This record gives sequence, structure tokens and C-alpha cells, in this order.
Amino acid sequence: MEIHPSLVIFAIVALMGPTISSATEYVVGGDDGWKLGVKYDDWAKDKQFFVGDTLVFKYKSGAHNVYKVTGDEFRSCTVPSNNSLGSFTGNDTITLATAGTKWYICGISGHCDGGMKLKITVLDGAPAPAPSAASTLFAKATSFHVLLGMIFAIAAVTMV
Repeated sequence: MEIHPSLVIFAIVALMGPTISSATEYVVGGDDGWKLGVKYDDWAKDKQFFVGDTLVFKYKSGAHNVYKVTGDEFRSCTVPSNNSLGSFTGNDTITLATAGTKWYICGISGHCDGGMKLKITVLDGAPAPAPSAASTLFAKATSFHVLLGMIFAIAAVTMV
């Protein structure tokens, strides 16, 4: 019995799906979230941010907020007078739409001076491909993908 070409194509797509690059969602501060006492420079230093990625600021609503500011406002911890530039929900998602340096602060009095500020550099384009496609494939493959690959392999052998 012959293997149908569409079965082979489906198996390849199912197994390679996890290796396709897509935007990354970053929870600012990781498990600590957006709060006083977190060193945001340390949190951001080993990350590469790309256009299309998102930042999620998680905090207790009313206790903090997030303002996207200019470099000068960041350095001086100046909160913009225009409240429409701020986010206040406690679960604020910001999509990184353009490349360049981005600055964010908490606008609650004393919080920016206390360290609640984040500076990142957003790169244009997608991250460079991983050094080994095979290692990436199996590192990112879910149990479902592995099981699906095994089923197709057994089906292919059985049909021959």
C-alpha cells in the first residue's frame, strides 16, 4: 500500500509547527510582576525584545500603574500629565510595535524613584534561527506532537 502525499505533508507540518518563530509575551518582572523591590534592569538584561512581542504588566490595580514615557521623563521620573498615556488595569498588555528604545514607569508618587521603571531596546525583525533545527524541534515539541509523529510513523510503516 502506498503512503498518500497529503499524509506526509500533514505529519511534517504537525512536527515542525513548534519550531516556527512567533511573537513572545513577556510578563514584566517574571513571577514578581510589576511592584516595588524588583530590579527591572536585571530582569530585562538577558532578554531580546522584537517588534510584535508583548509586555504584560501584572500588579494590584490601584496600587500601581504603567506609563510609557520618553527618555527624559524616564531619567527624571516625570509622570506625563496626559492620563491617556497610562494603563491602570493591573493586567496591562503593551505590544511592541516599533523598533527602538522604550521606557516605562509607575506613576504612583515615589514608585519610579524607588525602582519601578523599565528600559528596553526593541529590535526590528525576528530572532535569529536556532543553531540546530533538530534540537529545537524536540525541545519545543509537546507530548501531543511527539505522539502524533509516532502515530504517523506507525501508520506509514503499516501501509507500506
